[in-house]
Amino acid sequence: MAKLKISGKELRAIGYPEGPVISIAMNVMEKNYKYEKKEDVMDLLKKILSAPVEYENDAVLGLIAQQLIPQKEQEPGEIIELNKTGIHFNVFGAEYIEEAAMHQMNQAARLPISVAGALMPDAHAGYGLPIGGVLATENAVIPYGVGVDIGCRMCLSVFPIDPKQLVQREHFFARELNDATLFGSGKIFDDPVDHEVMERKEFDELPLLKELQTRAWKQLGSSGSGNHFAEFGLVEVTEKDAILGIDAGLYIGLLTHSGSRALGANIANHYTRIAREKRRLPGDAANLAWLGLYETEGIEYWMAMNLAGDYASACHHVIHAKLAKAIGEKPLTMVENHHNFAWKEMMIGDDGKMKELIVHRKGATPAGKDVLGIIPGSMTAPGFIVKGKGVAASVSSASHGAGRRMSRTKALNSITHKELKEQLQRFGVKLLGGGLDEAPHAYKDIETVMKSQSSLVDVVGKFMPKIVKMDGTEPKKWKVKNQLDGE
Repeated sequence: MAKLKISGKELRAIGYPEGPVISIAMNVMEKNYKYEKKEDVMDLLKKILSAPVEYENDAVLGLIAQQLIPQKEQEPGEIIELNKTGIHFNVFGAEYIEEAAMHQMNQAARLPISVAGALMPDAHAGYGLPIGGVLATENAVIPYGVGVDIGCRMCLSVFPIDPKQLVQREHFFARELNDATLFGSGKIFDDPVDHEVMERKEFDELPLLKELQTRAWKQLGSSGSGNHFAEFGLVEVTEKDAILGIDAGLYIGLLTHSGSRALGANIANHYTRIAREKRRLPGDAANLAWLGLYETEGIEYWMAMNLAGDYASACHHVIHAKLAKAIGEKPLTMVENHHNFAWKEMMIGDDGKMKELIVHRKGATPAGKDVLGIIPGSMTAPGFIVKGKGVAASVSSASHGAGRRMSRTKALNSITHKELKEQLQRFGVKLLGGGLDEAPHAYKDIETVMKSQSSLVDVVGKFMPKIVKMDGTEPKKWKVKNQLDGE
């Protein structure tokens, strides 16, 4: 089938005005609808032209629609000054944290709404709140304190299978892992599965979510690009833990890392834009703009964020169910935790009284008392099954991984394919996809990170990757300059 081609003349003929929208429409449709019938694509373009507002928040078509909507003069929002002195926050592994992340956390600590905070040992700079940053606020939520990939999470299934099978039947496990997963920005399933999360009432109650529902359904059970992965590996439990609940031994595990796909990204960007319009913060603190949970927009964001978190969880469950069926085993247990989220939690305030606060964990793992989680290393480094200690000094949090020591651009410029291949061979890891920007060399030493937070979590098991699936698209260097892990 010939690929779709649209000319500027054809767009002008159906009423598209002169200007950037012509080239944007051509690029968007030829890239995302390349195998669709031309008459169907032209009909869709007519619909966007006649009612652009209806497509404004669509992850793909919104790029066209936004060019067609008249730009209104915005009334200036409330000007907010940062406090001269910020709240105290504890830093774990300070010697391994870059200055840019410390600067961002210091800015967050000076917000008028900030009550408590902490910085995890895997921290590095992001947008708004640093990745690895934890911030508790009163009656307010910061969309970029949550991040773009809302509800990004880890999910581990532990199977009662002899670990030797990962070597003896490597081809089988690699094939099933490859067949059951779909990676990459913008990727969708031709035949998506059903899940109850797609029937949630929020899709009908919030216009933004209604526009995103169809695409979210087509991406259900898929994974993003960047540091997202699905991998088979060895699970080692040295002694039985009452919370984890499985006997000491060696098992085969399936570990996945991904988030809420286009659904979360659109929610984050939409409500960040609203927050920035309502509250104008100085300089690069602008991305810390918040929404009150007493405001309509804040209530809407809270509903949308929670839906995106449940959607991200459903994506993992779809993947794990597919692979459990493929390998013919039911998991003994499943451990799941998420980051890039905000929780309502009870904490002791400055007055010594318990109060409900909004705890943002951007690239940080919940580590409340006896709460299980997984903290991964890299494609050749171990991950850790942990149990939280509920330490108030860290706002009951821990790191969400090893954390980057190289930006994606630096990794692409300084790591060779030969070095990556040698590292994979040294640790006996088979890689399906994955680029130099995700090479183990780009990450901090997970053992050092874990030592920096030994007071925050207990280790109850280990996971060693053996067959790793990631997005195989090599990122263009100009695209990754500002791309950050854990957003």
